[in-house]
Amino acid sequence: MDGSENRKAIIVGIFLALGLVVFVVGILTLGSAQKTFNKSIHVSATFDDVAGLKKGNNVWFSGVKVGTISDVKFTGPSKVDVKMSIDEASQPYIRHNAQVKIGADGLIGNKIIVIEGGSSQVPAVQDGDILQTEKVASTDDMLKTLQQNNQNLLAITNDFKELSHRILQGKGAVGALLADSSMGIQLRSAMRNLQATTESAAHMAVQLDNFSKKLSTKGGLADKILTDTVTFNKIQASVAELQKTVASAGELTQNLNTASKKLTTTDNAIGVLLNDPKGAEQVRTSLNNLEQSSVKLNADLEAAQHNFFLKGYFKDKAKKAKEDSLKKAGGK
Repeated sequence: MDGSENRKAIIVGIFLALGLVVFVVGILTLGSAQKTFNKSIHVSATFDDVAGLKKGNNVWFSGVKVGTISDVKFTGPSKVDVKMSIDEASQPYIRHNAQVKIGADGLIGNKIIVIEGGSSQVPAVQDGDILQTEKVASTDDMLKTLQQNNQNLLAITNDFKELSHRILQGKGAVGALLADSSMGIQLRSAMRNLQATTESAAHMAVQLDNFSKKLSTKGGLADKILTDTVTFNKIQASVAELQKTVASAGELTQNLNTASKKLTTTDNAIGVLLNDPKGAEQVRTSLNNLEQSSVKLNADLEAAQHNFFLKGYFKDKAKKAKEDSLKKAGGK
């Protein structure tokens, strides 16, 4: 009996020991998973809406679990303070200007805190710091936005339905094009004309391009004008001479205008002849008298040649003139 009871007591003791070991290992395992036994710092953030965040939920940073939610409590109207316990080993990598937001562990999983951002120039977060929060659209907000989009889509669908109905009835420009065959023919004709115009414009552009290439051909007139300074100077000199000629022609025209004005006045001989009848008559009379005097003078000279006293003089003069002419002829 005593041996049997001792054996039972030993077996019970072994089971109790095994149970205690399992219990301790479980506690250590759960504590390690929850980072209960790790050294940590405490930071906080204030949200307007925590969207179902609870104490004990996880805190993530760059996809790594770095802590847990230690407390969630109200601090004012629509103000919820969330305290987080962060592993001391992760502290050097989380900056003071990092932001926190509420996320989800999977599509429909538990709510979590996600730490993002922070610049390397800013010191690391310290125990008791308050981090800035980043507002994230909640499921309700997304549903409201989706509902608003659905309403907008419904309005657009109704408008399109009405527009298509009006088009089928032949209303408006598009409806008229679809319903009126003559208008369609006119539109096609206009499009053909537009195409012809476009082709003409393209052909003209090609011709202008060829013409510009010819202008830039080496040795051409345009090339010489643009590049040959000698040719340019000659052209410039020709232009200067042309300007002088134009100026001279202008001066000549002015002189002719002045002379023509003189012809219309009676303060000169030609003007008198052209504009003063009495003066012109006197000039004609003087010319007639001069002509009559010339006739009489010729008659007197003819009579003097036949005069006895002068006859020998004229004969000698005629004889000398004949001899001079014979000498000239013999010299030739």
